[in-house]
Amino acid sequence: MAWYGEWRPYVSVAQRRAQARREMASLRKKGTNIQPVEIEGRKIAKTFWGEAWCDHLESFSDFENRLPRGRTYVRNGSVCHLAISRGKVDAKVSGSEIYDISVRIKPLAPKKWQAVKQRCAGQIGSLLELLQGRLSDHVMSVVTDRSEGLFPLPSEISFECDCPDWAIMCKHVAAVLYGVGARLDEKPELLFELRGVNHEELIEADAEQAVSSATRGGKSRRLDAGSLSDVFGIEVDGAEQETAGTKAAGKRKAGPGGKRPAKQAKSTKSPRKKKVVKKVVKKVVKKVVKKVAKKKRAAK
Repeated sequence: MAWYGEWRPYVSVAQRRAQARREMASLRKKGTNIQPVEIEGRKIAKTFWGEAWCDHLESFSDFENRLPRGRTYVRNGSVCHLAISRGKVDAKVSGSEIYDISVRIKPLAPKKWQAVKQRCAGQIGSLLELLQGRLSDHVMSVVTDRSEGLFPLPSEISFECDCPDWAIMCKHVAAVLYGVGARLDEKPELLFELRGVNHEELIEADAEQAVSSATRGGKSRRLDAGSLSDVFGIEVDGAEQETAGTKAAGKRKAGPGGKRPAKQAKSTKSPRKKKVVKKVVKKVVKKVVKKVAKKKRAAK
């Protein structure tokens, strides 16, 4: 409903909250997975990921006029639903009415993602550390770089709100953008999903190199669970003990006189061994992801 030539009726925060509770309860009954943004205290984001997102938003002059009202709305619990998926954020914000907000974010360009992975190479040792934001300063600077990192530029963001405000960015959209920062506090991996990239790929190259190095040479044909735990920064069961070194090495046939041929030079490493190494790495990384998720659920 549009209000022309007059102010919209004032709706207090208490009234908005009551209205939002009724609306969200109705949607839950219909099977909608309602995910409210709940802020404790004045600080919207408390972890590295959430704070970096909010700092990024505030760095753009295009947004500065509307962001303050958005902070007020997200702090008082007006963002009653916010769901992040690949390339989009769908939300509901309680104002004079319940408004539907849609934020669309372009996927990260493949070349840009490849560049991020290359600049992070050799810096990530644990998926657990990645998801908890405990990374080296180098990786932090790469991932959060305002022009070359994972955060979107204003030109990559578009949004819609069904409120009557004609501004390019209304306070409801601003509240949702801040709500994303609060959500990243809880699930930093959602930033990668939002940009359409797989966060596991950041450690696969490093892990592959570590597994390959551990299985190189006659004395390390088998990498035990303890070594894998060191590589991935989390306890790994013995089921993952068998590695590329065991599978791909094979038996070299004896030559004349019973002597075995010399080993191939490292530069001619078997393609089969490379393939098996990658397979082992992917399997263990997925196992790590499940363990991380289980730990986070248990901590709640």
